[in-house]
Amino acid sequence: MKWVNRLEQAALNAVPAPRVAWDGPFVVRGFLNGTGRANAACSLDPGRDDELAARIGRIEAHYARLGLPCRFRSTPLDPPGLVPLLEARGYREAEGALVMTGQVPPSEEAGAEWGEGPGESWLSVLATAEYQGSARRAEKEGAVSLMSRPATWLVLREDGMAAACGHAVADAGLCGLFDLAVRPEFRRRGLGRRLLNALAGWGARQGAPLCWLQVAPGNAAARRLYEAAGFAEMYRYRYFLKG
Repeated sequence: MKWVNRLEQAALNAVPAPRVAWDGPFVVRGFLNGTGRANAACSLDPGRDDELAARIGRIEAHYARLGLPCRFRSTPLDPPGLVPLLEARGYREAEGALVMTGQVPPSEEAGAEWGEGPGESWLSVLATAEYQGSARRAEKEGAVSLMSRPATWLVLREDGMAAACGHAVADAGLCGLFDLAVRPEFRRRGLGRRLLNALAGWGARQGAPLCWLQVAPGNAAARRLYEAAGFAEMYRYRYFLKG
């Protein structure tokens, strides 16, 4: 559980939220309801919790006060009985992610564009890989001023066009990789691997040689790329939402 706890803490640092509260072992975070991690409650202690049922009720009331839906993120650090209690209260499971770690060979990428935030070119590439609603985009832009760890936003160009993007956060030896995307017309040109290696190089320069990332369980193409690059699954998490 030591590595799960360490990676969970790194994820909380890497995906900040402006409204954070604690209820026992649960950290309860709220932003604009764009991304799951910044708008969910999760436990950092898998020990027995005799107040769990009452705690769930308090967390629900907390999100109601914020005007946000109540979302729990279930990890190996759940207290015993969390999922059955959520299901009994009408929660349904939603897709989570695999958390993978790997030592990626670092490289220097000629012509790489390193930014201090998600610029228009960066966001234009990401929009080709995931739905970018207004709340999700606003969270990505607003997170920059909330960052407490070194971070970078990378764009790789091909034929003069922004073709690939990624975001990395360094945290005490760990380099978290996020928002990795390649524009559809530039896929199968090796840009995904170049993106990983360039971000790993940035992480190494920050003293963070071990990379980690999250990927949807159903994203077979991305999982093949990451496994070929040396990543292996550490654990999984799931979301639970009410109704």
